[in-house]
Amino acid sequence: MEVQLIEGARFEDHRGSVAFVNDFKFEGIERFYMISNSEANPIRAWQGHKLDCKNFYCVSGSFKIGYVKIDNWETPSLDLEVHTVVLTAAESKVLHIPAGYANAIVSLEKESKLMSFSTLPLSRVQEDDVRFAPTTWTIHE
Repeated sequence: MEVQLIEGARFEDHRGSVAFVNDFKFEGIERFYMISNSEANPIRAWQGHKLDCKNFYCVSGSFKIGYVKIDNWETPSLDLEVHTVVLTAAESKVLHIPAGYANAIVSLEKESKLMSFSTLPLSRVQEDDVRFAPTTWTIHE
């Protein structure tokens, strides 16, 4: 499976609004968590996942998410192509990043919140999580 940006929509009327991504399927989702980067450290980079698929949804504010396809888990190339997607609370989209990638998450606004849905049970996270230095790759503007 490849990286996908799954489009949703937003409906508004006099009662308020409803945001949805009807084409996102929760098959295989084991857990979820909310990410809020600090103002002092607005970037969280780079976490790689050999087994876990990540699905990101912006709840408030906005984020730039970078991702790279890892070519070698022990010594990845430093010139891997970095792709980026911006997720905002104003748009209802889910970014699906399959296993085999590393990602970086940058808050673009204060108090932004990003929900992450993971396919790997918590009991297996240690065998999957690979951390790379924040400067390994650069997220382009």
